[in-house]
Amino acid sequence: MDPSTHINRPNALTSDTLQQPPPASLTINESHGNRNANMDALRGIAIIGILFMNIFFMNNSFYGYAQHYPQIQSDIILEVFSNFFLEGRFISLLSILFGAGLYIQYKRYEAASLVAYPLLKRRIIWLAVFGLLHGIFIWGGDILLSYAFSAFLALNYLNGDITQLKKRANQFIVGSLLVMALLSLLVEPEYYYRGSEFHLQQLQAWSANYSDIVLLQLNQVGYMLLIIPLTLMWFLGGLMMWGMALYQQGAFEHGLERTTLIKCAIAAIILSSLDSLLSFSSNAILVEFSAIVMMLSAIPMALIYLHLIVKVCQNSTQVLAPFQAVGKLAFSCYILQSIIGVSLFRYLMPELNASLDRVDYILIALGLSGLQLLLAPLYLRYFSQGPLESLWRKLVSKK
Repeated sequence: MDPSTHINRPNALTSDTLQQPPPASLTINESHGNRNANMDALRGIAIIGILFMNIFFMNNSFYGYAQHYPQIQSDIILEVFSNFFLEGRFISLLSILFGAGLYIQYKRYEAASLVAYPLLKRRIIWLAVFGLLHGIFIWGGDILLSYAFSAFLALNYLNGDITQLKKRANQFIVGSLLVMALLSLLVEPEYYYRGSEFHLQQLQAWSANYSDIVLLQLNQVGYMLLIIPLTLMWFLGGLMMWGMALYQQGAFEHGLERTTLIKCAIAAIILSSLDSLLSFSSNAILVEFSAIVMMLSAIPMALIYLHLIVKVCQNSTQVLAPFQAVGKLAFSCYILQSIIGVSLFRYLMPELNASLDRVDYILIALGLSGLQLLLAPLYLRYFSQGPLESLWRKLVSKK
């Protein structure tokens, strides 16, 4: 689901420019209608990967999983694994893809002689509307609203050159993490562990009837509306701008340069190790800081995933085809995950919430992922676009 100096918009391409051979980064030329299978696969993997973190919050969408005290061995192993490979990684990857998608859509509108900026703003406004509806009436852990705020920020830099995009994106990301670190010092840590009084209160609150749940989620969305402009808007917006720069570089076709890949691997290992050390600390402030380190460590790992999938897929529609199908239906699949997860944990089997361990949640996420990987290709045999993707498009194009 991030105000700044506006960049002058470029003039239309001249005939001389069109006669020149396209640069390597635009050989797929997705902005003119050729679909990039690598990006579909990446988007599908990101949507599936997000589920493995969201699943812990499908009942209590604010505090999520209640750990054992002391922690059990399987939880510790899975948390360390998550710190290296899961947590924050796919949100970052999806943000990068979202930024690249904004750039592609902008070029498509220009190629069709449409006024791009008003149409893109309408797309983002409708995304915010979907995010509000999703967050209030389905699941309070919505990311679409944050993406809408961030996209409005990134929109100002659609015509920035690669160097400028990266520089400003890094400023936004570092600035947002510093603000989050300062805010974390003001938050009094809650003793939220399995069987604690606070945990039992949360279980009771989130097991209430639907109207009470809506009020809880309305409060959560209201809180997010206050906090997004201070923190997430700048972080996600920076990642979106990185997506624009990477698309212009051709990273979604050719992957990363070897030296960049090595730097990402080193950064991911160091930062993920630090995150794990801090997250198991007995000092509450250090535990809070681990979340900041996690967000930072997610970026190089997301770039590694980008590189690996591009190299594996090689823009073939046959490789990773089920993930490509999910990627084409990313919006619909994301909402479907919320509907199924919330229905399961809040209404069909609420008794599970007091007994499931991390392993159990991961197994459920694997089952839901397999279901989507089966349903998405089947759906695309009969329809060219997902139901929510189609609705979004109609709302934007409607006068």
